[in-house]
Amino acid sequence: MKNIILLIILTFTLNAKLVDGVAIVVKGRAITLLDIKKEMKLLGLPAKKAADVLIRKKLEEIEIKERKISVANGEVYDDIKKKASRNNMSISDFYKAVRESNGMSSTELKAQIKQKLLSQKLYSAIAYSAISQPNNTDIEEYYNLHKDAFIHPSGFDVIIYVAKDKVRLQEKVDNPMFYSPDIQTNEQKLPYDKISPELAGLLEKTALNSFTPIIPDGKGGYMSFYIKNIETAKESGLESVRRQIINQIMGTKREQVLSEYFARLKLNADIKRLRMPK
Repeated sequence: MKNIILLIILTFTLNAKLVDGVAIVVKGRAITLLDIKKEMKLLGLPAKKAADVLIRKKLEEIEIKERKISVANGEVYDDIKKKASRNNMSISDFYKAVRESNGMSSTELKAQIKQKLLSQKLYSAIAYSAISQPNNTDIEEYYNLHKDAFIHPSGFDVIIYVAKDKVRLQEKVDNPMFYSPDIQTNEQKLPYDKISPELAGLLEKTALNSFTPIIPDGKGGYMSFYIKNIETAKESGLESVRRQIINQIMGTKREQVLSEYFARLKLNADIKRLRMPK
């Protein structure tokens, strides 16, 4: 009899703790206080906005399940392979770069990419029939309104420092007067239109007469670019950025369709707000 009473008390206590941890219930699925606190810290948001982000994520998860959307392992691998290729890296070097930049393991990276691909398929399913391609007038108007966004340097004069040892290369970045025979140098002119968008973005963010962050070189070593000169900025012609403009217009339209869709879904869904972090 005593054992039965103890079991009942223990069960009640565990259930009470479980309920205490639940902050919001979305169509029967729980969001905990801990989930909200993590999102607040990750995105730097107040509790209510962090909770709204998590509700949206939960609604997406439910939609993905109800629509029976899936992503095969091969699709995840192909996405990783493309990312590695764009950065001139092998897949193993790409895993290494991700691990060193944000501490994410290859398993965690695959899970993140799978979730991204699931969301992309869901967004396409929702927005496909509601979005039309922009016409020439739309594209020209967008270009004329956002010309400043299409001005970029024509090129960069750089010194590329390469080393097998990241620590040794970091010494060079921290102290430009430092010399080591283990560090190779290569001075180059890099035309903006001839380099990858990722590298162009990295160089644009780096101040004149300073080093970029250290990145993998795709050959098992590391590299950093020293910016000697930034060549005069120039305006991109409409035709050279037409595809970019189309993507931006389509992206804006898609986000509007998705926002409206999930706003309606949220309005009609069974959502119970129990408590919020203090």
